[in-house]
Amino acid sequence: MKFQDVIYEKKDRIARITINRPDKYNAATPVTLHELVKAFIDAWTDKEIGVVVFTGAGDKAFCTGGDQSIRDLGGYKGYTSDELKGTVAELPLEVGWQFVTFLIRHIPKPVIARVNGYAIGGGHVWQVNCDLSIAADMAKLGQAGPRVGSFDPGFGTGDLWRNVGLKRAKEIWFLTRLYTAQEAFEMGLVNKVVPADKLDEEVNTWAEELLKKSPTALKMLKYTFLAETDGLAGVTELGVGGLGLYYGTEESVEGRNAFMERREPDFWKFYLNKEEK
Repeated sequence: MKFQDVIYEKKDRIARITINRPDKYNAATPVTLHELVKAFIDAWTDKEIGVVVFTGAGDKAFCTGGDQSIRDLGGYKGYTSDELKGTVAELPLEVGWQFVTFLIRHIPKPVIARVNGYAIGGGHVWQVNCDLSIAADMAKLGQAGPRVGSFDPGFGTGDLWRNVGLKRAKEIWFLTRLYTAQEAFEMGLVNKVVPADKLDEEVNTWAEELLKKSPTALKMLKYTFLAETDGLAGVTELGVGGLGLYYGTEESVEGRNAFMERREPDFWKFYLNKEEK
């Protein structure tokens, strides 16, 4: 895949997705979002991939939200080149942002946020929505919305509340303060804090530990958490996960075969074992 704003690498069952705009503190544009969507979908569909690591290039920032230099009346400026026509890049940035957030939450594989610096605004929303977060000790985290005339009306508030509690979540959003990595750890915003020079080692350790676990069990656990937090949409995700497992059974194939052969299906021969018969 050809990318401009993102580095996408796959090795040893780990997909690494890196926002590559270090000169802008990895602030995102519509092009960035388009490329992130492509990378996450590829990681989703690649059966060789078991874990996704999401991060930013350089040693200054994970992601600092939307690039304010392209924001104007009505939102963020879109991109209308022929190459990007009809893609996420043509959507308003705030809409494309939710596409990426949705993929982080729903990809049936653990997503680890490698927080290598500032995680601010929409970038902080993304790290909150990752399944696990490992932060360098010099990282700073927080929201910026009310300070720059913006806010997150969904995942960035709801999941933050679940992470740190309602009072603390309101403090983070209303006051837009920055918190150290250690403060973030103490309030439940990240799972682990390590020295910056140990960040990759720690992320790799967690990723390799996850790869030793059942990918199906991890997928269904992720869907189960969604069932608890996302209402009917979450229950549907869990149900679809179960349906995928059912399609892998002889009982399910019997229904298809009977339909094609124009006969009554015999499901019980698969449902009951020989002793029960």
